[in-house]
Amino acid sequence: MHQLDGARYLRDVAQADERLCRLVAYHSCADNEARQRDLFDILAKEFDQERPDLARALTYCDMTTSPDGRHLDVRYRLAEIHSRYGPDHVVSHSITDATPCIVSSVRAVEAALANETRTGQNPGTVDRMT
Repeated sequence: MHQLDGARYLRDVAQADERLCRLVAYHSCADNEARQRDLFDILAKEFDQERPDLARALTYCDMTTSPDGRHLDVRYRLAEIHSRYGPDHVVSHSITDATPCIVSSVRAVEAALANETRTGQNPGTVDRMT
C-alpha cells in the first residue's frame, strides 16, 4: 500500500515532520484501501489522522493532477486510476468506495478557492475549508 509505505519512508528514512507523514499515510481516503487490504489496524496504530482541512487539501492536489502532472477534473483522475489498475484490482475497489469522500473533498477545496477569488481574500491557511 503506497500510502503506508510512503509515510513510513518519510518517517523512518527522511525523518520528515509528523504532520507530513500523517497526511501521506491517509491521503485520498487511503483508509478505504487499508481496510480492503486488512491493514487498517496497522495504519491506525502507526499514524494518527491529520486535520480534515489539510487532508481535503492534499486530496484535492492528488485527485486533480494526472500522473504526468497535468491539472484535470477529479472525475477524469478517478477514471484514469480505474483504467490503470483494472476493475478487479483492490485499488479500483477502494477508489470506488472512496469516490464520495474524494469528490466531496475536491469540491470543498474548489469552492473555497472560488470564494477566495471572488472575495479577493487570502486566508493564509486552509482553515476556512470546513
